Amino acid sequence: MNRWLDRLSELGTLEPRYTAQRCLRERQTVDGCDLCAQACPHEAVILGPLGNSVQIDPDRCTGCGLCVQACPSGALEYDLTGPLTSVQGQRGGPGQPETEASLTCSQSGAGGPSLTCLGRVTPALLSAAGAWDVPLTLIHGDCAACPVGAPDVPQRLHRVLSDAERLREATGRPAQVEVRAARPEDQARAQRFSRRGALGQLVSSGRRELVGLIPESPLPFVDWSEPAERTPQEWRWRKASLSPSPAPIAPVYWPAPLVDEKCMDCPVCSNVCPTEAITRTHDAAGTLHLTLDLSACTGCMACVDSCPPQAMHRQDIWRAAALDAPLLLFEKVRP
Repeated sequence: MNRWLDRLSELGTLEPRYTAQRCLRERQTVDGCDLCAQACPHEAVILGPLGNSVQIDPDRCTGCGLCVQACPSGALEYDLTGPLTSVQGQRGGPGQPETEASLTCSQSGAGGPSLTCLGRVTPALLSAAGAWDVPLTLIHGDCAACPVGAPDVPQRLHRVLSDAERLREATGRPAQVEVRAARPEDQARAQRFSRRGALGQLVSSGRRELVGLIPESPLPFVDWSEPAERTPQEWRWRKASLSPSPAPIAPVYWPAPLVDEKCMDCPVCSNVCPTEAITRTHDAAGTLHLTLDLSACTGCMACVDSCPPQAMHRQDIWRAAALDAPLLLFEKVRP
């Protein structure tokens, strides 16, 4: 615990960014959502009334990231730039032998680049490692006794890896990820970077050494007037990590809704969508057009759960081309 307290000054703000517009509680979805509070091992997530749905107690938050990992809509998030830069920077440069990358828990005792907790690891990060063809080892400590995360962090990591593997199936290049406990020899691990990666780390870390916790900075507030910012960083990176690029007709795992003929032209689905990926419009003739920006859909299924006539259903597999253009989910001519 002392080691953890000693590093608090290095970490800066531990709490994740909260974007109220993406919160399913603020969107007033059927049954709401309390997954962040359930995931937090320190009771740092406080659920409140509309307009104040989620608060993070800074005195209790350890920055483990488990609430972010559990949030289905990206309302809670940390900046992925640091971990992504670290993984990419550890791969061998031109003329250098290929080496594995590693990310370790700050409590594991292992050397090399570390995260506050491996609860910060997301499918986008693992998929990006696969896109860069970088073998990645995730090294955790004694999670049962950890003051930062939770005893089941390794199990949660395997679920994250499963999601990343399903996403990467479309590329034909699986992510090479190993999740394991720290070993005595891991204490001697060094933080390795290609020359470009080392330069990037020097720029981002300022006076900090190229060892220890990965540098990070708080995310700025989301400018909701910019449509591109409504999509969480996690899902933007999931799409970007689809490399090698799958063929347009290749099946891609990206859970999203379908609409059937029971649709009664109410606004519920578009109102509850946390990223406004669902758009409901009418043309001059009064015809309803229900469209979906698949790449902006987080798969939270708030629309499916909230649809009054139960006209919406989950579909997990889509053609890769669907990520690049709006999809017409439903069309209905008004009588």
